[in-house]
Amino acid sequence: MTEVKRVNLLQRLFPSVLSGILLGVLAAVSAVLLVAIWYPENYDAQVVAAYSAWTLFFFIGIGAFNGVARWGFARRDATPAEELYLAGKDQGFWRYFRYTTDHKVVGMQYLFTVLVMFLLGSMGAFLIRLEQSRPGAVFLTPSTYNTIVGMHGILMIAATVVMISGPFGNFVLPIMIGARDMAFPRLNALSYWLLFAAIPVFFSTMFLGGFPTGWTGYAPLSVQELTPGMDAYCFTIILFAISTTVAALNIVTTVLVLRARGMTWGRLPIFVWGVLLSVVLGLTAFPSFLMSQVMVVMDRVFQTSFFVASFGGSNWLYEHMFWFMGHPEVYVIALPAMAVAAEVTSVFTRKPVFGYRMMIGSLAGISVLSVLVWGHHLYTSGSAGALNSPYMLDTELISVPTGVFFLGIIGTLWRGKIWMTVPLLFVAGMLVNFVIGGVTGIYLADLPTDEILHGGMFVTAHFHFTLVGSMVFGFFAGLYYWFPKMLGRRLNPVLGRLHFWLFEIGFLGTFLSLFYAGLQGEPRWSANVAQPYAMANLVASLFAILIAASVFVLVCNVVMTLLIGERAQANEWGARTLEWTVPTPVPLENFEYLPEVKDLPYDYASPAPVAVEMPSVLPSTPRDYHLPASLTDGGRTEVTQESPLEN
Repeated sequence: MTEVKRVNLLQRLFPSVLSGILLGVLAAVSAVLLVAIWYPENYDAQVVAAYSAWTLFFFIGIGAFNGVARWGFARRDATPAEELYLAGKDQGFWRYFRYTTDHKVVGMQYLFTVLVMFLLGSMGAFLIRLEQSRPGAVFLTPSTYNTIVGMHGILMIAATVVMISGPFGNFVLPIMIGARDMAFPRLNALSYWLLFAAIPVFFSTMFLGGFPTGWTGYAPLSVQELTPGMDAYCFTIILFAISTTVAALNIVTTVLVLRARGMTWGRLPIFVWGVLLSVVLGLTAFPSFLMSQVMVVMDRVFQTSFFVASFGGSNWLYEHMFWFMGHPEVYVIALPAMAVAAEVTSVFTRKPVFGYRMMIGSLAGISVLSVLVWGHHLYTSGSAGALNSPYMLDTELISVPTGVFFLGIIGTLWRGKIWMTVPLLFVAGMLVNFVIGGVTGIYLADLPTDEILHGGMFVTAHFHFTLVGSMVFGFFAGLYYWFPKMLGRRLNPVLGRLHFWLFEIGFLGTFLSLFYAGLQGEPRWSANVAQPYAMANLVASLFAILIAASVFVLVCNVVMTLLIGERAQANEWGARTLEWTVPTPVPLENFEYLPEVKDLPYDYASPAPVAVEMPSVLPSTPRDYHLPASLTDGGRTEVTQESPLEN
């Protein structure tokens, strides 16, 4: 019996994240020592070799190449039993720490990684507000401050890029289209562990001198920076870009080939459209950023001259390559968040999505226009003055499909039977914040006003209203909406409402104050706040305390729910999309019988089920009512006056 337990323990530990970290660290140290022998003064080469060795041997340690080795050397494919083991069957909680192919496990891995990234990124934000609460560089040196700004920026950007397509795109999307898994399960696991491998590389920059270039990593500053912490920045971006590319290819293929019978393009849930168009946009834009970092690494390690003007390079080349990613990246984040908002609004108003095809067309229009507007970030650079007017026109045009989409959400709310749940609260906050972010964006889209406001705190406030106030609010709407299906327990609604109001009030107070400071002329990225802007920054820093309190409330809510939370029902909200027709917890292969889709999932006036093989769901739930546990009586179940959000 002891021997059996020992074997089981060894099987759990090797391969796993523990063996991957151990092997990766040993390989990284060995690489540094070997390269130091040949290039003792080239610290960049030593650091890049260490990161390369870490990545390769980390993946060997977690067993990512076991299938390839079996196929290449043993000349056989995995047996069904081996495939089930790789998917985490009968492994319990430990499957979340292994190279597991089940899309639901990957979705959970993404979810908790994103929450941790948000937590760490918010700590950086609080340090920034602490430093700017008083004039003078009081708490941090300017160099340390610049590194924290850069780390906060790139960490939060990475978290927001994957915050919806990672957790919900993996866990929910395959079930929503009636599939049993992703098209490429092993690549699905690879995409997550590439993200995981990038995180220690990123934080190692704190021990290597940091990177004072800010989150954009502008060249030639990034090439000329002497500290090897800049290499950590570059390698993090390379790993992250590969991760998102692999994930995007997987999602696109899954939607193309694994939709259930009857799931035509005209019946796809709007959330699927949002994620699909987002990852297609990412496939278009992110390779540019990936190649820019490869070129920076080559300039630093091999002394090439892509960006150094004295040797024939061009700093404008980097700026164009960065912003060709940097502006579409906003819509890579926005599209799935907007789709979540539409999905949630339909469920909690018990109405079809207003103008379904119009909203899909809006998402497609945003995707096309978003790759044409990157040049408005270079108005004042002197790079392409003749193209400023076309860039300005394109930037203004993109507000048309964006506005149409949000009008569709308002149309869905109009005269609906509104059930004011926590997810719908975050959608309402998203609408308010996006109006402010969108209106202020007009001033930055137009060349005359952008020349005045460019490089100031006004830009910072606008960016946060668009990205955090709108898209992160969309993520939280999705988190509270799908948490019962993913975790099997319902988040506490009282704490959820407290989280919302602390976050919304704190957010408005912080960044409306920074709008004022920007209009007064305060530059961004300055550790030393000048006296004329001191009061606005003090007010912003005081309101930031409320944002920090909201993060604490969310963490408490998640932990308490996992420990003592109420168990959720299979169809917690009475929704009609396919993920709510499967049991909770979701079986390994999702469906016992693959469904056949007959209609759009938003027709709450029709008693017919969406999928003929699935249990019927009640077509309509009045406000403040909640569905009972039994959903298998053909829609004849009576509604009880019990709502988990009121208890």
